[in-house]
Amino acid sequence: MTRLRWRPATAARATALGVLAVLAAMPLSAYGAAKPAAPPAKVVHHEWTTDTDFARGTPEGVQPTGTGAITFGTAAGSVDYTDPFGHGTRTWEYARWTGPEQSIGFDASELIASWTADTPRNTWLRVEARTKTAAGADTKWYVMGRWAAGDEDIHRTSVPAQGDDDATVAVDTLVAREGVAFTGYQLRVTLYRAPGTQAAPVLRSTGAMASLVPERKTVPVSPGGEAWGVELAVPPLSQHVHDGHYPEYGNGGEAWCSPTSTAMVLDYWKHAPPAEDMSWVNPDDPDPQVDHAARHTYDFDYEGAGNWPFNVAYAGWYGMEGFVTRLRTVTELERFIKAGIPVVTSQSFKKNELPGAGYGTDGHLFLIVGFTETGDVIVNDPASADNAAVRHVYPRANFENVWLRSSSSGGIAYIMRPPGVALPPNMPGMDPNW
Repeated sequence: MTRLRWRPATAARATALGVLAVLAAMPLSAYGAAKPAAPPAKVVHHEWTTDTDFARGTPEGVQPTGTGAITFGTAAGSVDYTDPFGHGTRTWEYARWTGPEQSIGFDASELIASWTADTPRNTWLRVEARTKTAAGADTKWYVMGRWAAGDEDIHRTSVPAQGDDDATVAVDTLVAREGVAFTGYQLRVTLYRAPGTQAAPVLRSTGAMASLVPERKTVPVSPGGEAWGVELAVPPLSQHVHDGHYPEYGNGGEAWCSPTSTAMVLDYWKHAPPAEDMSWVNPDDPDPQVDHAARHTYDFDYEGAGNWPFNVAYAGWYGMEGFVTRLRTVTELERFIKAGIPVVTSQSFKKNELPGAGYGTDGHLFLIVGFTETGDVIVNDPASADNAAVRHVYPRANFENVWLRSSSSGGIAYIMRPPGVALPPNMPGMDPNW
């Protein structure tokens, strides 16, 4: 699976009646000659988000908050951590929660963990995963991320060079080696605080998405209609307004499609950072929330702001609930728009594969905000010259193909909404992928 972020192909820094109507309007070049339909992706998602959920795990020094979260109670031990990006070596107290074994229900090839947490100064957390293989063995624990909302205590980072005979970690994705399949998994979250302080990190949710995306160059267009004619009023933000801004955070606006999309979601839900949090941004900046999101999603090892779970965790810092998953069809995507929830999607495409885009990319994030009366996809595309140009309409079939095929992200989506906003029902008869 290609690791995706905004990388314009032309840039030097290249980092059913309804369906029939859509098909009739679609150029043959979108798919070529008719072929047997590829099997759908297998996807399942599970979260731990309540006191009852967390009670199913094994605590070491953590305690429930009584509000559906766990926090640092008493130290289970201490450890020295050397920050590889400049904060030196410090001693940290830790407490830990190990989740129960979770069955996947099929042979999966990838797993992505997500979390939301509060990490005040002098605190941070580490998320790990291990899997049960089809051979019945447990893998080692792999680090899925070292996270802090700020960057004053540690530099948040993915962890490279963890590969072994079972799996490897590609930034934020645990990928099975050829011949290995995941049939179950566990998550482990370690909370850290500076000794002698009462600082208390809070883990509000954690979960994982396991998947098997079949090899497929094309994806058949899915039936729709549930959200046709629905468009959410999401404020548009362009990443390119920020070209050259704070290049230390992933080359500035040129590569900020993910944090720009996340910032649009926060603006829509009125959960944007308060002005005092953004006081470090140049006062001449037109949309400081974008610069802020880029800095606080930046992965210091990956050297970019496109780490998928880090974007969800950033939204969680501002009171949002969220997770990374894969959606199997645009039909599923429509359910979120009908429920009033905009969705960030990850995709790659050549210039001629997405009419109206005008560019190609090795990896880019969109914010899906609605559907036209005929089922085409309304996108806030951050790769636009300015905010006024952000709204685009892309043909449904073309979008579905470039988003879901195996050479793209296989349907990656960030689902982020405030507490109390209900998720739509899952698709009947299918594994719950949200």
